[in-house]
Amino acid sequence: MKRWGRRLRHLAVGVLDLPQDVVLEVPRITMIGHLQMYIENHRGVLHFSEKELRLLLTNGQLLITGEQLVIRAILPEEVLLEGRIGGVKFLEKPQ
Repeated sequence: MKRWGRRLRHLAVGVLDLPQDVVLEVPRITMIGHLQMYIENHRGVLHFSEKELRLLLTNGQLLITGEQLVIRAILPEEVLLEGRIGGVKFLEKPQ
């Protein structure tokens, strides 16, 4: 059943010309250098410290590492992160 939903989403992206991040439920990440990051379409904060931010995604997790990290704004599906961002890693949900 999940395959049908995934196929319909991909079809909607192609045929209806809808944004992929919205239809496919993937995060949209905007970075300004290595000092600021804006993440949309997350499902919640799992862990936060000044060296790491871990966000829940529909299909896994997003791990952001760095130094002096600060969450400047947080909304239900958006996060604005500042600090020295050193790495971004997607951790996929096991199938």
